[in-house]
Amino acid sequence: MRCLLKLLAVLFLGCFTASALTAHTQAKLILSLQTARAGDSVLAGIHLQMEPAWHTYWKNSGASGIPTTLAWTLPAGIKAGPVQWPVPEKLPPDDFTTYVYQNEVVLLVPLQISPEAKAGVAGIKVHVEWLECKEACVPGSADLLASLNLGAEQAASPDAPLFAAWQKRLPESSSKLVAHAAWEKPAVGDLRPLVIEWSGAGIGEPDFYPLGSDAFEVQGETERLLSSGGLFRLRKQVKRFSGDWPAKISGLLVLKTPTGIVAYETDLSSAPLAPVANPSATPEPAVSLTQPLWKMLLYAFLGGLILNAMPCVLPVIALKILGFVREARSDPRHVRKLGWVYALGVLVSFLSLAGVVIAVQAAGHKAGWGMQFSNAQFTVGLTVLVTLVALNLFGLFEVNPGSRVLGTAGNLAAQSGLAGAFFNGVLATILATPCTAPFLGAALGFAFAQPVPIILLMFAAVAAGLAAPYVVLSWKPAWLRFLPKPGAWMEHFKIAMGFPMLATALWLLNLTTIHYGDRSWWLGIFLVMMSAAAWIWGTFVQRGSAQRGLAVVIVILFMAGGYFGILEAQLHWRSSPDSASDTRVLAHAPEGYAWSPWSPEAVAKARAEGRPVVVDFTAKWCLTCNLSVAPAFASKSVVEQLQKLNAVALVADYTLYPAQITAELARFQRSGVPLVLIYPRDSAKPPEVLPEPLPYPASYIPVLLGALERAVR
Repeated sequence: MRCLLKLLAVLFLGCFTASALTAHTQAKLILSLQTARAGDSVLAGIHLQMEPAWHTYWKNSGASGIPTTLAWTLPAGIKAGPVQWPVPEKLPPDDFTTYVYQNEVVLLVPLQISPEAKAGVAGIKVHVEWLECKEACVPGSADLLASLNLGAEQAASPDAPLFAAWQKRLPESSSKLVAHAAWEKPAVGDLRPLVIEWSGAGIGEPDFYPLGSDAFEVQGETERLLSSGGLFRLRKQVKRFSGDWPAKISGLLVLKTPTGIVAYETDLSSAPLAPVANPSATPEPAVSLTQPLWKMLLYAFLGGLILNAMPCVLPVIALKILGFVREARSDPRHVRKLGWVYALGVLVSFLSLAGVVIAVQAAGHKAGWGMQFSNAQFTVGLTVLVTLVALNLFGLFEVNPGSRVLGTAGNLAAQSGLAGAFFNGVLATILATPCTAPFLGAALGFAFAQPVPIILLMFAAVAAGLAAPYVVLSWKPAWLRFLPKPGAWMEHFKIAMGFPMLATALWLLNLTTIHYGDRSWWLGIFLVMMSAAAWIWGTFVQRGSAQRGLAVVIVILFMAGGYFGILEAQLHWRSSPDSASDTRVLAHAPEGYAWSPWSPEAVAKARAEGRPVVVDFTAKWCLTCNLSVAPAFASKSVVEQLQKLNAVALVADYTLYPAQITAELARFQRSGVPLVLIYPRDSAKPPEVLPEPLPYPASYIPVLLGALERAVR
């Protein structure tokens, strides 16, 4: 049934493809021998050459496509064996994986000649059908013919070197390996995780390419578990369509090495697959899934409470202080109401984040704390919003109920009243996401692995912690007696608070280089034009008495020209960013020591050499990473200790939210960065998970030094 549906989909595409009658793949039948003897075996090759960016499919095409098929017409005395398929390429994304050949492929088929075959010229015919795909898919076919001389002596054909090259790309026998598979846990619906373990293949990036089945599907995403000393462990999700769970999983164990790809044909567990107690043999994480819920809720509350002291949230705290000064001596009931509305803004924002997490997980992806900063449009929008807030604090413009054209968000952040309190809660939540705090990483890591109600409850606990100080102060006005009386100084303080908000905008502008590279300076030009428009609006429209119409026209021209002439025409802010597909982007590694990109294989290699390993999970948008962890690693004492231990230092860049790092963070019960792991010199010992840092590098240096000392004991 699944094959029929795939075929119908392909035919549907073919019917609506303008190039359906034009082949983008050239097919040719070649033979390894020009002359063969009776009783010999000859290799026939179906040589498919695809145009650039076009591809054909392996024997398991994956989520879409159809494998190439062969129908032979052979003379008496010659029989064709099964097709020998070279190792294919795996095309992402994980939720729509296909296994393909690009540029060219030679499908090898052994032809066995009977000992009774008569001398002469034998005509070898084959009808080939394939599917060639680029953006659209086109069915292709060809009738191919080759001549084979049957005589007394063998003679190689001119294509013999091509056969030799493609024979090297065939999968090897799995007799060189020790491999097995096991169900990790009971099924959830029609999905069940399978752990594959194998050894004896060297060092590289492991994967598994399954063979197809109508009864089940091994999904494309591969979670690479802890590997060391040539031992590899993978987790694959198996989706059942009918019948029992399979007793045998067949496919290719693939190892991507620096010199190429090596693959091994395997049938994993011909007997029923049995569950194992600890299939991944991973180290015991810092926080186990068996932690009591009350403890994780306490962690979430404390983490949210500590977020108030993190640099991400400090600009909003300054605005709240100003609000408390303004409202401290007003009606106590009004002050309490403002505190609750601020808490409501925080709660609504955190529950919205929880909803995004739930939606991402429901779509089959992995969610992480701060994942929205991997979205270019979100970063641009937040940069514009925070800039408007800063301009409003500087007094360049104000917004009243009759003037809603420009900067409503900026005014909301600084105004008093219920709207200002609610929006402050929203803004505090948004600016808190690039930071983490002690207890928060463990709590969110626990939450992301739980059912929907627990995720909502955990996010609500974080919101309660973030909002708690302001709710308490709003209910205890007597505690505000230390604040000075309202006066002219408040306007100066308001303007002064615009500078940290402007610094936040500059930091966000710097983050856009992740996505747009050198084009990001166009966003800076747009912000300048927007600032000029805000000043004109405030000076000549809101506070002026003459030429208001001309000022409005100028503001409209500035904003329209900035949007269409800069954001659209130069920045191309809505298009796919230049670097979004480049998974090799490296975070700025700490100075003073040689850092290398993280991978499970790099960890395995270093541990096999008996060296301690330091892994810094970081991101360009993570303030805690760059203000606390990186400076601590760059300190003289830590660098000297790394050199003394000859440690391997690896940086795992989470800036663009790569799936492999998300999976690794989840394995240690973390939802985001920072995360620092110290692997001991003894490869039998698990890594030490360091606690989340405070926003002060000096406090983290002793933590690093202590962990490094323990790594060599």
